[in-house]
Amino acid sequence: MQFDHLKRREFITLLGSAAAWPLAASAQQPGKLRTIGFSGLSTRSAESELVAAFTQRLHELGWIENRTVVIEYRWSEGRAERFVQIAAEFVRLNVDVIVTSGTPQVLATKRATSVIPIVFARVGDPVANGIVASLARPGGNVTGMSVQSDELAGKRIEILREVVPSLRRVAILANVDNPFSVLELGEVQAAARTLNVEFDTLEIRRAEDIMHAFEAIKGRAEALYVCPDGLVNANRIRINTLALGARLPTMHGYRDYVEAAGLMAYGANLPDLYRRSADYVDKILRGANPGDIPVEQPTKFDLIINLTTAKALSLTIPESLLLRANELIE
Repeated sequence: MQFDHLKRREFITLLGSAAAWPLAASAQQPGKLRTIGFSGLSTRSAESELVAAFTQRLHELGWIENRTVVIEYRWSEGRAERFVQIAAEFVRLNVDVIVTSGTPQVLATKRATSVIPIVFARVGDPVANGIVASLARPGGNVTGMSVQSDELAGKRIEILREVVPSLRRVAILANVDNPFSVLELGEVQAAARTLNVEFDTLEIRRAEDIMHAFEAIKGRAEALYVCPDGLVNANRIRINTLALGARLPTMHGYRDYVEAAGLMAYGANLPDLYRRSADYVDKILRGANPGDIPVEQPTKFDLIINLTTAKALSLTIPESLLLRANELIE
């Protein structure tokens, strides 16, 4: 009798736990977790450090990947048609927030949805490009981190001149399909004029244009200024290889270009921007309206020099510049 009673009790316990299974299972289903759509500007390998900074900060704020939040990653490789496809896909998936970067990609995402909150981890000049109404009150469904890197153009040319004191002519490489690169191009040209440096503008729109651009400046320019952009980033190794072959010292905006054999970079610290964009995502997932969260600007800037590239170009980097550098890559 007791045996039957025990069996019955076990059976009831089993029934009870079986009844709870569907609930437990549904709580674990990714569809039920909050979802972040992460739209990468370049490639996974190029942006691994930025993803790490972003997810680490989310983790600190209580958002743990695949436990309390799902992150859908997509990589555009700087290709304009991918910007549109990825944005449409995130709208179809009905994600809770989209994290993106770069002016063309943010504009494409903004055109795809006026409802889903959008956080940009880095954008050139969001007011000039019509992404937000103002830095203090973005309005709409978009906010994030502004790089204002066009303002750094003059500084970058000055640093190039410290390394190449005889600098008379600089080539400027820019993806003219990117509205921000066009803005930056104007800033670089203005800075060059101020410093009495002549310039050649190398306009590219696709990867195939890069080779022709270098052929056009053969034996003309003494240095190369590269306007950072998704297309340029995806082709940074090729650009730096061609620059080395042409004996051109290069100036970039970010560290990953210098890791890929570029000579120097001066610009905002990107991992810090991606880290801070996680704070925006946190606020939005907890109910804040993106249009009410002010756009912030970088507080950390890096000067990075590749000593191996300097040696390959037979350049001596001035001591004063070496002391100012945040990082020397050997």
